[in-house]
Amino acid sequence: MQINQELCVACGMCISRCPVAAIKKEDTLVHIDLDECVECGVCKRSRVCPKSALEQQELTYPRTIRSLMSDVLTVAVESQISGRGTEEMKTNEVTGRFKDGWVGIAIEMGRPGVATRMYDVEKVAMAVAKENVEFEKQNPVTSMMSNPQTGMFKEELLNERVLSAILEFVIPIEKTDVMLRLIQDVAKEIHTVFSLDIMLVTGFCFSNSTFSFRFLR
Repeated sequence: MQINQELCVACGMCISRCPVAAIKKEDTLVHIDLDECVECGVCKRSRVCPKSALEQQELTYPRTIRSLMSDVLTVAVESQISGRGTEEMKTNEVTGRFKDGWVGIAIEMGRPGVATRMYDVEKVAMAVAKENVEFEKQNPVTSMMSNPQTGMFKEELLNERVLSAILEFVIPIEKTDVMLRLIQDVAKEIHTVFSLDIMLVTGFCFSNSTFSFRFLR
């Protein structure tokens, strides 16, 4: 997103609309810090600007992933749905994505007001990949990996900032304790917040739990 300085009257009304504090006012100039902007489009859609000075510039790769991970109206090629992941885990009684004896795990990193860099997503992905997890193929984040077996991401994506990104994978139920300890350890190395979702299927029953963690240094 960018501000057309020929139209902007520096009223600052758009500043509070940015969920990641990327819009700043310096002296009489209001501008968007493009390194901090996640391309969510919230500021423009809020229609708060009296001069319609907020404009969406043409996005090219790798910056396009900011929009994919941050703007709910951007459709992922992999899944043909908007949003940062696949169907919610709590719909498992309909989708049957997770089978008896397996545990589905989703790690959502970042939140409005915090966001995340993809290098932190890679840290977590590489940590859990050590247990030979199977990353969800329909999740757009998986397509950003250069090697899903190791959890390594494409290098050009690592510094991209997004509102949030979700890692989804399955593990055998007997690996649950090991995985939870591993996630707890790697959480100390990242600079964002994350939520942990766990889907457990046993016989004809399933349960879904969500835990939120905050590790900011």
